Amino acid sequence: MASNWRMFAAVVGVGTLLAGSAACGSDGGGDSLTITANAINSAGGKNAAEAQWIEDWVIPKFVAQQQAKGVTVKVRFQATGVPDEDYKSRIAKDLKTGTGADVVSLDGIWVGEFAEGQQIKPLDDLVGADKVAAWDGWRQIPESVQRLTSYHGVQYGVPQETDGRVLFFNRKLFQQAGLPADWQPTSWDQVLEAGRKLKSVPGVIPVQLNAGTSFGEATTTQGVLPLLAGAGTTLYEGDKWVGNTAKLRSVLDLYRTVYDENLGDAQLQQDAKGREKSFEKFAKGQVGILLESDYLWRGVLNPKGGSFPMAERDTQVGWAKVPAATPGTGVNRQDFVSVSGGGGRVINPKSKHAELAWELLQFMNSPEAFEALLAGGGPRITARQDVNAQALGGDPMLTFVSQQILPITSLRPALPEYTKVSKALQQATLDVITGKSTADAAAAYAKAVADAVGKDKVAGD
Repeated sequence: MASNWRMFAAVVGVGTLLAGSAACGSDGGGDSLTITANAINSAGGKNAAEAQWIEDWVIPKFVAQQQAKGVTVKVRFQATGVPDEDYKSRIAKDLKTGTGADVVSLDGIWVGEFAEGQQIKPLDDLVGADKVAAWDGWRQIPESVQRLTSYHGVQYGVPQETDGRVLFFNRKLFQQAGLPADWQPTSWDQVLEAGRKLKSVPGVIPVQLNAGTSFGEATTTQGVLPLLAGAGTTLYEGDKWVGNTAKLRSVLDLYRTVYDENLGDAQLQQDAKGREKSFEKFAKGQVGILLESDYLWRGVLNPKGGSFPMAERDTQVGWAKVPAATPGTGVNRQDFVSVSGGGGRVINPKSKHAELAWELLQFMNSPEAFEALLAGGGPRITARQDVNAQALGGDPMLTFVSQQILPITSLRPALPEYTKVSKALQQATLDVITGKSTADAAAAYAKAVADAVGKDKVAGD
């Protein structure tokens, strides 16, 4: 699932739940599975197309497939209306008590927490390493995307879909500022230079770099984490969280520069509806550069059904890779970096039909299944590159993410402490854009993280 890790990341992150009597036993009529979706995937909901796909395509096709093998499978669809956190609490309880789903949809950020709590188990343990390895789908899922449903290098499920962060820019504004239509910065300084030139265009916010606590997780995933990757590190490295380090301070210094020079609007970052307003401003041609996920393209600016449709999106909106601070200094010595969200599905360890659940999992992640989903719900970046190559062929932006961003992307740490660390990062950016020194903001951040995870788990220099 993909995020705009975002309300979107959260939205996309919660996904579908395949549940029912099979987890705790049969209903007496042979093998039985029940498919359940939460509110985000219910008919008429935010992802109604996916709910319809489950009901109208997955269920009859899977039942028919099994029937051809001589296996009678009963599959039932039931939509449930619960918010994201309630959904997480519910499935956590179900998995702990051995009830609920056979196949559970998890946001990738939850996988580590559920694995640590022994609420989920590796696929190899549940259905056998040979059977797992034999699935040909793995060859179509980049290693970076496979990590969405893995923990400590062990695979717990199958990724469904993902996304990637890029620098979006307005080509019309760039032309007015004397900037190229095929802009691709190779350093942070070049991004700042572009922002300074955009200041010459009246009524324009040169750079929208999400900051502060009002933007919530969007600050972390569409701001701090890509920049940390550009500085040469991930948030969690060597069994320690990034603390008051030179690399973190370099990120905060960049925030300070953007907002001290009025390249960004500090007041907008403190607005309760700041993110929504930033989208609206970009759609109206009032923002020059915006670091966002592909959700901006397909979900916000989409001329057909976007939350802020932009009629001239295809000609006016450009995109570029997020550069490292300087060439070759990004994480893994990369020149360009990104961060991705998403999720997938895992098998309930208590399922009495684990092998049948594995067949369903493979079926739902087959090329045919994804093609049917995309046909009804519009383009999105799936976990499978073969599907993306065909389904995204007509969309240059999503194809760009699939082909050029996913191979260089990083993921958020799938650890239970992540939420607290993320909030500390958001506060640190708020501190620097409202006048606190980088040194003080970094020190306060490191203390907050140490209080949350333990001092011995925080790196510093």
